[in-house]
Amino acid sequence: MEDTKNLERNLGPSDRRKIDEYMSSVREIEARIQKTEADNKEVVPQMDKPVAAPADLGDHARLMYDLMRVAFQTDMTRIATFMVTREGSSRTYREIDLPEAHHPLTHHQGNAEMIEKVYRINRYHMDLFAEFIGKMAKTPDGDGSLLDHSMIVYGAGLADGNRHEHVNLPVMIAGGGCGTIKTGRHLELAAKTPINNLYVSMLDRMGVPVESLGDSTGPLRELTEIG
Repeated sequence: MEDTKNLERNLGPSDRRKIDEYMSSVREIEARIQKTEADNKEVVPQMDKPVAAPADLGDHARLMYDLMRVAFQTDMTRIATFMVTREGSSRTYREIDLPEAHHPLTHHQGNAEMIEKVYRINRYHMDLFAEFIGKMAKTPDGDGSLLDHSMIVYGAGLADGNRHEHVNLPVMIAGGGCGTIKTGRHLELAAKTPINNLYVSMLDRMGVPVESLGDSTGPLRELTEIG
C-alpha cells in the first residue's frame, strides 16, 4: 500500500482511478479468500486441516476467474488454466436445484430427463464463464480491453459423456488475440481434425511458432486466414 501511495502522487486523475479500481478488485478477492478460510476453521485432532475451496461452485469459479483476470491485468502471468470441475465428478448442484451427481447423469443412455439435467449443468458452467468474459471485456488494456488482447479457450475432453466420445469436441475461443482472431463465428471443421491444430495456431499468435504439437497435422487454415 505504501508503494501504491507513492506511485499515485506522480499520476494523473485517470491513472489514479485505474489504480484505485485495481486495488479495489484485489481487496475484494482477498476478502473472499479470507471468508473461505474462516468458513473452514475446523481442525483434525493434532493436525491442521488444509483450507478447502468454497463449497459453492459458483463462489469457487468466480473467485478463480477473478484471480486470473487481475493476474492478466497486471501481467503477472500470460497463461493460466482452470478446471471448473474434475472428470468423474460426483458433485451435486444445489445452486440450480439438481440433487443428482454430475457424472452419473452424463451416462444418460438416451434418457431425455437426464439429458435435460446435463444441459442445465452445462448452461450453469457457461453462465459462470460468460461472467468472466464480460469482466475481461470491461477491463481496459492499452488501446482496447483485456479480452481484445487475450485468447481464452473453453471446452471439455468429451463431446458425449454417455459414449465417452472425444471427436467433434465443442470448443469456444473468446478474445481477439490482439486483432488476429475474428470473433462471432461458428466454424465446423473437417472430421478428425486434431484439437492440437488449434493449439499450434494459438502458439503462432503468441510468437512461439512450432512445427507440430502432439498429433497435430498443421495450423488451422480457417483460423490462420483471418490473421
